[in-house]
Amino acid sequence: MSIFSIENKRVVITGGSGVLGQAAVQYLLENNAKVCVINRSPQKLEALLTKWSAVGEVCGFSGDVLDQGFLENVRDQLKEQWGGIDVLINAAGGNKPGAVIQPDSQFFDASIEDLKSVFDLNILGTLLPTYVLAALFPEDGHSSVINYSSMAADRAITRVLGYSMAKGSIDVFTKWLAVEFAKKYGERIRVNAVAPGFFLTEQNERLLTNEDGSLTDRGQVIVQNTPYGRFGQADELNGIIHYLCSPASRFTTGIIIPIDGGFSAFSGV
Repeated sequence: MSIFSIENKRVVITGGSGVLGQAAVQYLLENNAKVCVINRSPQKLEALLTKWSAVGEVCGFSGDVLDQGFLENVRDQLKEQWGGIDVLINAAGGNKPGAVIQPDSQFFDASIEDLKSVFDLNILGTLLPTYVLAALFPEDGHSSVINYSSMAADRAITRVLGYSMAKGSIDVFTKWLAVEFAKKYGERIRVNAVAPGFFLTEQNERLLTNEDGSLTDRGQVIVQNTPYGRFGQADELNGIIHYLCSPASRFTTGIIIPIDGGFSAFSGV
């Protein structure tokens, strides 16, 4: 079997009903992985599972990634159903209006409550699933944790205060946990992160594009500073997700990989 094969890999993905998460689930199923989706909306999950079940083996649980009891229930049911898992993809995350500095406001106008909420969702929403579900990684296997970082963690991007701070913490957590697991468990569990550039999602669509599809001023600045001259498409993350799920990445741990059309390489000049 090819070292790039992900056939029969047992993959759990949080935030699997988001734009980027959905693309990953569809791709993994098409490549014969088994996928468990965790999301917050029962109705949305039910509709997606109906669609995905025609593609491959998929199951799902609806609940809050900040609820340790919920995650422990997922762990117990997956242990009974699959025996264990091979990959955990932490794609759950998001932002809140009060954690964003608007053009007509300043740092001192930020909502502390919204900032705390963004920290919890992105940081604890990555830490807790790993804390609970990594117990399902087989002791004799080579398993993978894949976190979702962002270009907002790589450099100062105006306005997104809470999200930037939270994703910066994801980068630190990824590196720290990769070293911790390598020191304690050898090559059994690798930990890496993907850092998407600018992709249109439900959360940022109105920030980057107008209702007629044209770019906002902010959207234009981003495209101008992306050498490829466009936003990313959700399926353009699939190649690196595949690699990190597969045995081909067996000597890869502790890194944050940008998928950004050259944004992180460009000085703007």
